[in-house]
Amino acid sequence: MPRFLRLALVLGSLLAICAANGPARAADVEDLYRSQTIVTGQVEPNRQAGFKICLDAVLVRVSGDQRLLAKPQMTALRDKAGSFVTGFRYRDRMEGIPVHDEQGTHDRPHDLYCQYTPATIDPVLISLGSKPWLAERVRLAVFLSTEQGIRHFALDADGERGTLMRESFSNAAAPLAMQVTFPTAALLSQAGLDDRTLRDADLAKLDTVAKKAGADQALSGSIVWSDKELGWIADWRLATGGKTYAWQVRGVSFDEAFRVAMRGAAQVLSGNGQP
Repeated sequence: MPRFLRLALVLGSLLAICAANGPARAADVEDLYRSQTIVTGQVEPNRQAGFKICLDAVLVRVSGDQRLLAKPQMTALRDKAGSFVTGFRYRDRMEGIPVHDEQGTHDRPHDLYCQYTPATIDPVLISLGSKPWLAERVRLAVFLSTEQGIRHFALDADGERGTLMRESFSNAAAPLAMQVTFPTAALLSQAGLDDRTLRDADLAKLDTVAKKAGADQALSGSIVWSDKELGWIADWRLATGGKTYAWQVRGVSFDEAFRVAMRGAAQVLSGNGQP
C-alpha cells in the first residue's frame, strides 16, 4: 500500500475517533440551543411573554440545571428575554380550522419556536455561575411502579394502560434534549421485577436491565396517588459516578411528576448535583 494512502487512512481513523468523542456536531448544537412554548396569537405582548418562557427553557436545556431559574438575576434577564433570541417562528395549532370571527384571529393558540446561539446563551450561563452541558445525552430506561387505590402495576413498553404515561414521559424528556425508553413486560419478568420489587430494586441491577432495553442507564421511580395530597406522590432514584441520588415531589399530576423526574435526572447527569 502506498505510504500516502496509509497516512490518509490513519488520519481518517483519527478524525473519526475525535468526532465520536468530541463535542456535539453543529446540527446537534443548533438543536440544543432551541426552545418552544405555546402563546395566544402573534401580538407583541404575548410574544414577549413567550420569549421569557423560552429563555427559561433554553437555559435549563443547555445547562441541565433547573436551579438557575430561581436565581435573582433571572428577573433582569427575563425583562430583556427577546434580546437573546436569534430567530423565531410560529405554528398555528389550529391550522386547517377556519377562523370564524375577528376575535378568533387573536385567540388562536400558536407554538412559538425560538432559536438561540452559543454566543448569546453561554455568557448568560456563565453570569449565572453555570456552563453548557454539551456531552451526549444518555438514554434513560424508566422503571416505574404505579399505585392508585387497589390498582397497581409496573409501567412497561407494551401495556395499553400505560400509553398516556409513556407519552407524558417522552414529552417531559424532549425539552431537555433527552430520550426515554421502557422495558418490555417480558424483560421485567425475566429480571424478576414487578411493581412491588421495583420500589427497592438495586440500581446496579436496573442499569443492567436498562441496557437490555436499549438504554444507557436506569431511572427508577414510584408514583402513589394520595387523596390527602390531591395528587401523586412521586419518588425518583438515579445512580451515577458511584453515588445514588433521590428526590421527591408531592401532590402533582403525573405529567408534572414526570417533568420533575426528567429535570432532576438532567441536573444529576449534567454534574449539577442534587435535584
